[in-house]
Amino acid sequence: MSVVRALVVQHVSWEGAHRIGARLARRLEVDTVNVLEGGSLPDPDALACAVLMGGPMGVGDTDRHPGLLEELRWLERALAAGLPLLGVCLGSQLVAHALGAPVAPAPRAELGWAPVDVHVPDDPLLGPLAPATTVLHWHGDAFPTPPGADLLASSAPTACQAFRAGSAWGVLFHPEADADLVRRWLDEPTMAAEARDTLGAHAGRRLLDDARGYGPELTARSTPGFDAFTRMATQRAQARPATRTARAPRG
Repeated sequence: MSVVRALVVQHVSWEGAHRIGARLARRLEVDTVNVLEGGSLPDPDALACAVLMGGPMGVGDTDRHPGLLEELRWLERALAAGLPLLGVCLGSQLVAHALGAPVAPAPRAELGWAPVDVHVPDDPLLGPLAPATTVLHWHGDAFPTPPGADLLASSAPTACQAFRAGSAWGVLFHPEADADLVRRWLDEPTMAAEARDTLGAHAGRRLLDDARGYGPELTARSTPGFDAFTRMATQRAQARPATRTARAPRG
């Protein structure tokens, strides 16, 4: 029997696909690759979709993290092949860069729970968050809307919070966030330190309290978008016979 695969690309161990991956796994087999630990990226034509997650590094850190350069080259092939893509945080920056947008440090880090405005209510992924939803932000870099892409969402400090280019989405905020995710991140010393540096000594308590308050609504409103992405991936897989390919090493 043929294997239909969804790919999750990780850059650090604590930033997995979380609720996105859980929704994909209801319909597809999900493989995880950490490109910065030597994981190889399969041919885009062998995949139903790919989800690219976050990390503390930047798009330009290719000298310290050569795997990012491989990932950017792979993204160019995936975009050309029309592979359904969802980039989150660093993942969105990589997709934006591959589409020709400059990625650079923002005037200040955007970290914590705050609203985004969603401008395209009929977008299959972001539309359920319209007209506005409070989400988790955790990024220091930003980008303009990539050439040829549609702007989907913005926030007060960041003009482009989400975009779509064909079957590729970039989302700078974290639609997958909930209290479980925040607890996991705060257990990572580098994440906890970054939160304290940005929000002050009581950052952990504040982030968790906000996650408990805002997380249930974000979960309810973001899940339909994750399911729409899963359907798109499943339809791609069904459009032609899937082929059995060697499994990529797990991250």
